[in-house]
Amino acid sequence: MRNLLLTLAFRGTAYHGFQVQANARTVCEAFQDAVQRVISRRCDVKGASRTDAGVHANGFALGMKIEEEIPCDALVRALNVHLPPDIAVLSCREVPADFHPRYMALGKRYLYKIWNAREKNPFLTDLAYHVPKRIDAALANRAAGLFVGERDFSALCAAGGSVQDKVRHIHRCGVVREGDLLVLSVTGDGFLYNMVRILTGTVLEVCAGRYAPEEIPEILDSCDRTRAGTTAPAHGLYLDRVFYDREEWEAEVNGLG
Repeated sequence: MRNLLLTLAFRGTAYHGFQVQANARTVCEAFQDAVQRVISRRCDVKGASRTDAGVHANGFALGMKIEEEIPCDALVRALNVHLPPDIAVLSCREVPADFHPRYMALGKRYLYKIWNAREKNPFLTDLAYHVPKRIDAALANRAAGLFVGERDFSALCAAGGSVQDKVRHIHRCGVVREGDLLVLSVTGDGFLYNMVRILTGTVLEVCAGRYAPEEIPEILDSCDRTRAGTTAPAHGLYLDRVFYDREEWEAEVNGLG
């Protein structure tokens, strides 16, 4: 039995997240449909994380085990023939039998994209959150940097999360402007339910003058979700990369990636 690690990119607009659901179309279901067309049977799939409805991915990792001796490159090509246009397999490689894409991940990087112009952009309707009022990118970057560190992030966890231990380590968090597009990037060893979206909402509320940047440590120390900002919409969020290689992870953490 071969254990494979695959990397996917997908536009999440038409899907109710990654994980299979009984009454909604998901990325995992579409992927399993493609696998069934290629090897004539349905495979169990293990994702590196769950994603909410409407969330996108540049580098989502998943694992599956197959007996077929199809070369990885050929499998990538075959799956892409049968996947819908908004999902693509980027890579595939064999990994040890005990490898699990979720439990062996060293960390993840998420992006949140904000279209910051007075007029909406019809080409980014489902791919970035439209904020018409001009955002001070320097202030946003300053606020984002205050989330860096290891601490209890309960204040950034939405109701419905099942984990008890809410201590996480955010290694990098910042905002850059690319014309009218603002991109918040956050790298951490793990994330809570809706954590990046609430973090983004809090940064945006700092930029709107509802909080001072200096209040962010107090908000986090409170462990109180009601103290933090609103939850930014799902369609601006991207799972950008899942890290497994130690050298690549160290480069990312140290800002060398």
